[in-house]
Amino acid sequence: MKTIFCLLAFLLFALAWSSVSAQENNAPPANAAPNGAPQGRGPTPVKSPEVSADGRVTFRLRAPEAQQVYISGIAPGNAHLHLTKDENGVWSATSDVLKPDIYTYMFNVDGASVPDPANLERKTGVTGSFQSTVLVGSPDESWVTRDVPHGSIVHQFFRSNVIGDNRDFYVYLPPNYDPSGRTKYPALYLLHGLGDDADAWTTIGRANVILDNLIADGKAKPMIMVNTLGYGIANPGEHFNEIIPNPDQNLGKFSESLLTEVIPMIDKAYPTIKSREGRALSGLSMGGAETFYIGLNHIDTFAYVAGMSSAFVMYPGAVSAIQGQGRGEPPHIDPSVFSQVFPNFDAKQATRLKLLYIACGTSDSLLGVNHAFEDWLKKKGISFRQVETPGAHTWSVWRGDLTQVAPMLFQSK
Repeated sequence: MKTIFCLLAFLLFALAWSSVSAQENNAPPANAAPNGAPQGRGPTPVKSPEVSADGRVTFRLRAPEAQQVYISGIAPGNAHLHLTKDENGVWSATSDVLKPDIYTYMFNVDGASVPDPANLERKTGVTGSFQSTVLVGSPDESWVTRDVPHGSIVHQFFRSNVIGDNRDFYVYLPPNYDPSGRTKYPALYLLHGLGDDADAWTTIGRANVILDNLIADGKAKPMIMVNTLGYGIANPGEHFNEIIPNPDQNLGKFSESLLTEVIPMIDKAYPTIKSREGRALSGLSMGGAETFYIGLNHIDTFAYVAGMSSAFVMYPGAVSAIQGQGRGEPPHIDPSVFSQVFPNFDAKQATRLKLLYIACGTSDSLLGVNHAFEDWLKKKGISFRQVETPGAHTWSVWRGDLTQVAPMLFQSK
């Protein structure tokens, strides 16, 4: 009897605690009134963001004591989108029609920048930055989720003895993945840019959705995708300012970790094709520079190498070799840097690659250094696939690049 009484008391306590917890987390009570009007135990949560069929987005924030609220990151020309407050203390505003893309934004509440508390979609950074995101688009976009079979994502942690810290990577397993080991899968190692963390390609980049859609359409081979933390500096969030001044360590240690730690872990844990023909290396910005730095110096490991908006300015010796750094002028780089970084890469080596892909946006400030790399390759008699698309140094360009690159990988011809 005593046991039953104790159990009943515990259940009553748990019920009371869940009620308090629900209020603290702004959970909707059963008797809440519509439109956020307070009633009963608390107000209903607001819906934000809300995307309309024509591409307008409505944002809402409950902040009854706030004096001014606006949003940065949505209005054109970096203008602020100002919200107005109703009688229930809910601020709201609707944007103009937005073109298809994934937008990052933050609320500014009386001078304090805060993410959208009603929105679970976010983009984080290695330094702890946090931004809310909203997707505006139709199923016609390669990065919008469709009613197709979906893959899964595994989040894995490890200790890097090469770099000297604890870090992580994400593994995308394609739809209908066969864990028995009878089916062998090729692997795409897809790298992020400076400031991003390991999940950038699966949050703001939507790489898993892109692969789901391409595989469902029969345009891309079922593949494993690996997104690993791309810094050779230990604890990069704490030592972010050390990354650019130390290119030898950042590139060299990351290269060593990828080759001797990450790839062996993937090959051991998953049924991969354990040869160069079954591996592709790709990345954007810093990850693009790493792609060529690692891929072209390790032809025996990768048969497919694809860089997007590659930040060659992060190479050893590039800082002193950069030209044209006047205000508003895009950087250029001395081609001798490439000869130092790729001392053994020549036309004969290049014939072993099944894909050498160089992409950049036409408005990207790194377009000049990408042209310099292309000119260096041409002088050595090395052929490559060049792609330039409208756009700047943005995720909208890189999602399009991945949509083009993925179908080129691991094909029989």
